[in-house]
Amino acid sequence: MNFEELKLNKHLLQAVDALGYEKPTPIQQQVIPPILVGQDVLGIAPTGTGKTAAFILPILRKLNYAQGHDPRVVIFVPTRELAVQVYENAVALAQYTDIRCCKLIGGTGMQAQIKKLQQGVDLIVATPGRFMDVYLKGEIYLKKVNTLVLDEADKMMDMGFLPQLNQILEVVPRKRQNLLFSATFHPKVEELTQEFLAFPTKIEIEPEKVVVDLVKQFVYHVPNSRTKLNLLVHLLKKEEGYDRVLVFARTRETAENIHRYLNRMDVGVWKAIHANKGQNTRLNAYEEFSKGLIRGVVATDVAARGIDISEVTHVINFDAPVMYTDYVHRVGRTGRAKKEGVALTFVSEVEHYHIRKIQELIGFNIPVLNLPKELEVLETSYEEHQAFAREIDRQKRKEDPKYKGAFHEKKKVKLKHPNKASRKTIQAYKFIQEDSKKGKKRGGTGKKRK
Repeated sequence: MNFEELKLNKHLLQAVDALGYEKPTPIQQQVIPPILVGQDVLGIAPTGTGKTAAFILPILRKLNYAQGHDPRVVIFVPTRELAVQVYENAVALAQYTDIRCCKLIGGTGMQAQIKKLQQGVDLIVATPGRFMDVYLKGEIYLKKVNTLVLDEADKMMDMGFLPQLNQILEVVPRKRQNLLFSATFHPKVEELTQEFLAFPTKIEIEPEKVVVDLVKQFVYHVPNSRTKLNLLVHLLKKEEGYDRVLVFARTRETAENIHRYLNRMDVGVWKAIHANKGQNTRLNAYEEFSKGLIRGVVATDVAARGIDISEVTHVINFDAPVMYTDYVHRVGRTGRAKKEGVALTFVSEVEHYHIRKIQELIGFNIPVLNLPKELEVLETSYEEHQAFAREIDRQKRKEDPKYKGAFHEKKKVKLKHPNKASRKTIQAYKFIQEDSKKGKKRGGTGKKRK
């Protein structure tokens, strides 16, 4: 199938050609026709499959040209980075039309965004929080909205946006087309689907097929965090092809520490992207990374849904994600635009549980690589060892609610083997009993000795 068969107008076909799209991806082939005829659509597809263009193209086709002052389409996304990506996609695909696009995101000045709204807009890309802030100021009129899109709905549910989405649904016209896209179809998304969509057309692209085909995935078993740092530096210094690298960490503090450490170790220039960074700092790091001005970025999962760079050579999971669907999004940052990529996951003893769950999700056993012989493997600190023990206990209780934990077992052992103080108490008690019996035999009072 080619784009001409999807009934797009000449302006959109011209834009598609200018962007180098050769033929529609599977999600685009299946999603565009039902959107064009006005059906509600539920699209389940991993990142890197052309999902954004799959809903932007038919929306632009239906908008056709600029009209009126107020928005007719609103697209909601969970993060600022993803909002920027979707907005830039919309602008690029609408470049040969007069359709007006606007983005509403936090971390930047609200007044500039309001000023653009006042000039007239057809399509808005927004994060829920900033959208509601602008709406409550009376700067958005929603009576003409006829299409509402929720992109990355699973992440929205994980980030607790449901109350804000419910507020938004109360103020937009009820007669509209609803489109919901997600990388996974977990229970929260299913619940949202029932409330948000009316008799939807469900289209699902299997995540494991995309991940396995385009991304070479591997696991390293690494004993502790310090050895993980040594392995990361070793790969960057000794191995070839690590030209544009994206490292994922579980927490902001870990991401910040890794990025500072790498900048000290003479392995290129690195930037960090996480929620404690200002919006301009994050966007500047993203731009420098996309242009190849820096070697890599260390990020938390806030960036997993917003980085759309086709030249990312490696994704390295310094920590295995505990939200298993995030693995698909992290890995999806490489292997984009039909280019192969490599994804490495550093797995400590405590993370074996998570990698098993991830393998169940993607339906694929990830190959294990041996640690390099010359790598310095450091001992696990007492604090990290204790943290591992507590986390393994938690994992076992999650799998088996009857499991009482290692600390419970230790208490039992202590009761069976009394300490010195308790042994002395027992000996003293026996002595008193024996002395009392002897006193009775002698005809004495049998009083206990003090």
